[in-house]
Amino acid sequence: MSLKAPPSPADAGRGRGGRTPRPVSRRSGLARLGPLPWIAPVILLILFVVVWPVVELIRTSFLNISISGKVRGSAGTDKYKKLFEETDLGAVLVWTVIWTIVVVACTMLISLALAQLFNQKFPGRTVTRWALIAPWAASVLMTAIGFKWMLNQTAGVLNTVMMDLGLIDKPEDWLGTASTAWPWMMAVAVFVSLPFTTYTLLAGLQTIPGEVYEASRIDGAGTWQTYRHITLPMLRPAFLIGVVINLINVFNSFPIIWAMTQGGPGYDTSTSMVFMYKLKETDIGESAAMSVVNFLLVVVLVLIFLKVSRWNEED
Repeated sequence: MSLKAPPSPADAGRGRGGRTPRPVSRRSGLARLGPLPWIAPVILLILFVVVWPVVELIRTSFLNISISGKVRGSAGTDKYKKLFEETDLGAVLVWTVIWTIVVVACTMLISLALAQLFNQKFPGRTVTRWALIAPWAASVLMTAIGFKWMLNQTAGVLNTVMMDLGLIDKPEDWLGTASTAWPWMMAVAVFVSLPFTTYTLLAGLQTIPGEVYEASRIDGAGTWQTYRHITLPMLRPAFLIGVVINLINVFNSFPIIWAMTQGGPGYDTSTSMVFMYKLKETDIGESAAMSVVNFLLVVVLVLIFLKVSRWNEED
């Protein structure tokens, strides 16, 4: 009778044939999904709020829809052909680009100056910071209506003050012609865009370490050299965010123009958003086609800016 030696500790975990069995995974099926369960609600929200409306908009632009909203079948590309045959479309698109570039450029320059000011210590800084929030806290529509009343030809405070000062001989219809309406609407658009942009740039300025400026002073760099070679490059991420968000917001701006001039007279003060809104009164399908064009235009503008700014390249 032969006695077998007990297995050694090294062989205790081995299976048949001396092979070590694979450890049983303790990760549950939920854990294998990683972060997907946590971000799934956000993904569903994006699909519902962003993707689905875009798909539905594109589908609508190829349909023949009555003013009452009844679908009368497919229209093919007829709505796009009709849109591009509109005599006012070219001027509207040109003014849309001018409107967007001028408002965004002025907003960024003024906000940069305000952010630099608010980044300094001076008496009353807290009060002025809070005061800047007022245009942001107020409704854009309410602000536009307030400026419209101020510019009113008969009862507007601007005409009253200018006539009392002898600057004009008779009341001016500031919003009656495109030549005077556009500058005022651009001024209002800049006014309501300043708070967000200024605080975005101010947040960027406050992330710049003070040691960097101290080292610059020790090296003998002047104020302009420090600002150009230290402040602006380190402020670049915040600046890019401000420009991109303002490009999208200003391009899609509707309440300011509609409240002040309703795009008139005619289409003289209309951007593509106002033009699209007016088209729905006569042809919903053509209005949907204009919406698709607007979506593509804002994407192109943002991509051009990102390409020119080289946003993904390090200095």
